[in-house]
Amino acid sequence: MSVITAAVRDSSVIAHRNLLNVLRTPGALVTGVVQPVMFVLLLGFVFGGSLGGDQYRSFLIGGILAQTLTFNASFTAVYLAKDLQLGLIDRFRSLPMSRVAVILGRTTSDLYTSVISIAVTLLCGITVGWRMNTGALQLLAALGVLLLFAFAVSWIGALIALTARSVEVAQSLGLVWLFPVTFVSGAFVSTASLPGPLRAIAEWNPVTSVATAVRELFGNAAPSGFVAPGGWPADNALLYAVACSLAIIAIFAPLAIMKYRRISKL
Repeated sequence: MSVITAAVRDSSVIAHRNLLNVLRTPGALVTGVVQPVMFVLLLGFVFGGSLGGDQYRSFLIGGILAQTLTFNASFTAVYLAKDLQLGLIDRFRSLPMSRVAVILGRTTSDLYTSVISIAVTLLCGITVGWRMNTGALQLLAALGVLLLFAFAVSWIGALIALTARSVEVAQSLGLVWLFPVTFVSGAFVSTASLPGPLRAIAEWNPVTSVATAVRELFGNAAPSGFVAPGGWPADNALLYAVACSLAIIAIFAPLAIMKYRRISKL
């Protein structure tokens, strides 16, 4: 059996084990389910009235999806840190299994959480007036972009967990980067409305590109009062979103695996 085949087989076993844990403790999904609903209602109705009303609420859904999937990286950080803290990883290391399987199984199984979050966000969007104005192919493309991005950011969560090695620290570190990354972006407002350096950061922020790509695929135009953002990332949002996701995986997956192997030698 090749190394890759063994890694896929062992990862699927770990992913199955993680999913069984989720099914037995469904309360763990409350944050992933409640959070997008809360942000849709708060931003859509508290601020939406002054930002474009119904048109803003349709525009908002793409940003909420990008934000929610970024926040789901904290699930990876917390649950992987929990396994480390409880000594479960030590038991896995005593077994003849691939060293990549533990992390790959975690990041793969967390995609199911992301699928649930996407479904909840879209259902919530429908209740507040969001509609998709394109076809099935665009829907599949949007889901593909979202899940690729969710898989990519989960590797950031894995690296945080392996660095922190305790649930409390992983939870704190996991939140430190999430708020600036999601709010300094075009997820909720036009990047053209942000001042100087923040505008440049927001235009090249992967969260902006994912939100913009999904809006384009859904056919959700910006409210009439929004200034259209410019620059290469805005003009090539889908390409840039995919490239950013692949780049995040290429950077953080080797770092997380390297960190895991160093822990294994301790």
